[in-house]
Amino acid sequence: MAFPASHAVRIRKADGLLARAGELCGIVGASYLSPFFPLVLGLALWRYLRLQLRSDRSELTRYNRVGLRLVRGAAFAVTLMLPAEGWAQSDVTPTSPQPPAKTIETSAEVLKREERQRILGVVPNFNTVESSAGVPPLSAGQKFHLMYKNSVDPFVFVADAFVASLGQARNTNPGFGQGAQGYFKRFGASYLDTADGNLWGNAILPVLLKEDPRYFRLGTGSFTHRFLYSASTTVWCKRDNGTWGPNYANVLGNFISGGISNAYYPASDRGLEQTLDGAITVTAEGVIGAEFIEFWPDISRHLFKKHHAAQ
Repeated sequence: MAFPASHAVRIRKADGLLARAGELCGIVGASYLSPFFPLVLGLALWRYLRLQLRSDRSELTRYNRVGLRLVRGAAFAVTLMLPAEGWAQSDVTPTSPQPPAKTIETSAEVLKREERQRILGVVPNFNTVESSAGVPPLSAGQKFHLMYKNSVDPFVFVADAFVASLGQARNTNPGFGQGAQGYFKRFGASYLDTADGNLWGNAILPVLLKEDPRYFRLGTGSFTHRFLYSASTTVWCKRDNGTWGPNYANVLGNFISGGISNAYYPASDRGLEQTLDGAITVTAEGVIGAEFIEFWPDISRHLFKKHHAAQ
């Protein structure tokens, strides 16, 4: 009788996630007809998620927490990518002649330019290349250098401190306890998750498997084509020889870092099931992140029209 009971529990959990997804789709559909779609949708999603967190604070299961994280990430991506007037669906056609592109550029020059890239001047965007055409591969040392820059940027510590604060408030991973000791344990675990993922997914495995850990932005074509392309980069990547193939480094890196996390998380949050859940969740969140990076220049052009017009 153990198997049927477990199976029934999983069905109820899946039904709960599907119900939330259905509610989210209803909010998107009801907001899309408004001429102020981004604002209306953002407020509706914020209200919905706040109510979910309030109602589920005492009985959120681990699976529901994972599902709610994915719903929050997806809601954020939908809010940014589906505004009215189709302003993330096609590139803006240049109205003035563009200067000729450089035909030869070293990997060091490309990497130096990447290290200055930030979203809104704050969020590091070091792993993004505007086009894959004519971009030389990174050396092993450059891959480790890029990983290091991504791991020690001040924004990373601020973000992990915020994640630890949320975990403290919701008492996630209760084995860490409360108070200052519990907070710093959560902060350390959050940062180690980030550092481990970068080390394996952006340095060690890309060097061994000769894969490029960067995101090569498409930037042209229809919205659907760009959407599918960016989603696929989580499991499909460019190699050092210029060809494209399975993104073993990213997927395996998520599972390896998930396994390593068993060394510093409380006993109640360890084990194969938790490792698999964490790796799959991080991989899914990577899809959302890739979509945001692909469409961010379109979003920026819409939000900061005067700034781009001045440039």
